[in-house]
Amino acid sequence: MKRVHSFIIYKTIEKMKDVPKRILAILASGLLSCGLFCHQAKAAPIQGTIDFGGVVTFDTMSLATATRVNVWNSSFVLQDSGNFSSISPGTNATMATPWIFNPSTATPGLWSVGGFTFDLTSSVITTQNATFLDIKGVGTISGNSFDPTPGTWSFTSSNASGQDHATFSFQAQAAAVPEASSAVLFGIGGAVLLVGCLLRRKFKTA
Repeated sequence: MKRVHSFIIYKTIEKMKDVPKRILAILASGLLSCGLFCHQAKAAPIQGTIDFGGVVTFDTMSLATATRVNVWNSSFVLQDSGNFSSISPGTNATMATPWIFNPSTATPGLWSVGGFTFDLTSSVITTQNATFLDIKGVGTISGNSFDPTPGTWSFTSSNASGQDHATFSFQAQAAAVPEASSAVLFGIGGAVLLVGCLLRRKFKTA
């Protein structure tokens, strides 16, 4: 009976030694699947920034009471970087009208230029008075075979004298914010190795 009992214990220990390898194999398979899925879902996110400038007409004569842009009298690219760098400064941009920012209103195709389009999801007024208007927004940038990428929108308009005017100059910036899928995968890989080492050490000491 003792020999049989010892044999059973030995076999049990041998099986336990294989557990880390099995766990690592399963986790590695899961990591590979996750990596392939992320690669397919986020193969080429947009990166970079693009600045616009121009003149707009609001729904009122004063910045302090403006709630929307009724007319983009002119809107053109000032400078850009990253994936937007192929767009030459001075290129005219197509802007959606009206753009209602108070209350916050989702605006598909808020701007389009060089094959890229920005769909505004929401915005918030951070500053508004007779001389200065500042609005921040978020949305999605897409186009040119890139994956739709989260982006930010910043719009400012100023009136140094604070007097009533029919039109106001503006400057805006849009920036793509790609998801850090690569960083996530590296983190998962590190976790897999750490778990494997801990399990292997645990079963060796047992």
